[in-house]
Amino acid sequence: MNYCELIEKYPEFIYHGFDIVPESRGVKIVYNFETVGLTEFHPYWVVPGSAIDLEDDAMVEFIFSIGMVELISYWKATCSPSVKVECSYMSETQKKWWKKLYFNGLGEFFYTNGIETDIDSFMHIDSQSESQVEKRAITHDKELSGCMIPVGGGKDSIVTLHILSLTNQKDNMCFMMNHRNSAFASALLSGYKPENIYKPHRYLDRTIVELNNRGFLNGHTPLSALIAFAASMAAYLNGKKYVVLSNESSANESSVTGSNINHQYSKSFEFERDFSDYLRDYIPCGVQYFSLLRPLTEYQIAKIFSGLREYHEVFRSCNAGNAGKNFDTWCLDCSKCLFVAVILSPFLSDDEIKEIFRINLLDSKSEKMQKYFEQLIGMHESKPFECVGSVNEINFALCRAIDKRKKEGTKLPYLLEYYANTPAYAQHKDAPDIYSNYFDEANLIPDDIKHYVVKVCLASE
Repeated sequence: MNYCELIEKYPEFIYHGFDIVPESRGVKIVYNFETVGLTEFHPYWVVPGSAIDLEDDAMVEFIFSIGMVELISYWKATCSPSVKVECSYMSETQKKWWKKLYFNGLGEFFYTNGIETDIDSFMHIDSQSESQVEKRAITHDKELSGCMIPVGGGKDSIVTLHILSLTNQKDNMCFMMNHRNSAFASALLSGYKPENIYKPHRYLDRTIVELNNRGFLNGHTPLSALIAFAASMAAYLNGKKYVVLSNESSANESSVTGSNINHQYSKSFEFERDFSDYLRDYIPCGVQYFSLLRPLTEYQIAKIFSGLREYHEVFRSCNAGNAGKNFDTWCLDCSKCLFVAVILSPFLSDDEIKEIFRINLLDSKSEKMQKYFEQLIGMHESKPFECVGSVNEINFALCRAIDKRKKEGTKLPYLLEYYANTPAYAQHKDAPDIYSNYFDEANLIPDDIKHYVVKVCLASE
């Protein structure tokens, strides 16, 4: 359906509020949204525990904020220009914060749907007036210690678990939203017991799927922002001081050349800093949010992970392999699968890569995979819209992979042979190694943890 027609036909979206329902699995949080003139949406979460204290203003603010992120998955079907928030007061500064998240987090959505708009006009947020609601007076009086670690089952969160194994691990917990077997297995291998794994479950309202099937607008939303609020709420509930993410410096690079469109916006340092400011200003409960891998590149992370061989059989980094009828597999047909094979190729042999994927993805001759490959090395306007490394480090990794196989006297698989005959190879083959010893000082890692990152990075040299 046409964007201009939709915003005219459905001009208003409402966030009515949320309901708390105790049940046997924990506490059910039901969100109530409405696209006026079209339909209502009632997605919900089930969080572990027997009760949520609605007298705790920090908890109420966390629940409300999770709803503010959730709403974008339903709003995007029509892009209603007016969003009315009936369940809270928000200052103009707060509204600007949310508009920035929505606009930048939906950059890929706007791009792929051919929508031309700007941050001022794409949405207007109204909320209750300050006089209509009682101000939530959040006070920081909880004793917090240890880490809440979101684990997705991919190589990045495994490297984070590895680094944090050097700390007082007994005080840490893992966080898994709609957990995957690979995430659970990774946590167990890292020494975490099931009782130290916090597993909320998020349920979409299937009405949005029906609308998508009817041709309403669809596309990427900032899921990592949802994890940020949910993991921070989990940390607060469980008395943890730190929420420790696994987003690397490469996540800051835009996905489309010459633009600010970034598939990974809510994994970027800009969002990390903004979110930390939001916690400080609006939910000052003592929880601190940062990414442990922010100083590192994907190349460094792959180098460290290549040595953690006990995880090679269980990790999964493929989104397509965890959708629809698939569950926790490598789809072997997407840009993310190919990227993982590429970034590991300087450190693992073709046989070792084949052990992970069952096939050598670097030997793929399909047109689809070759196009993904060309996008990864910067031959097209955009990188694949996936969480992949920067163009320069991908080229550097491929050059080192070719060097490795030439030294070993092994035949180059098809995509490496193809790459060796591209201008990209000629441009990058003699590039200096600025990745192995990289450390980006633009990070929020507390000093009492940062030295562990340095220790592991230097140990991997």
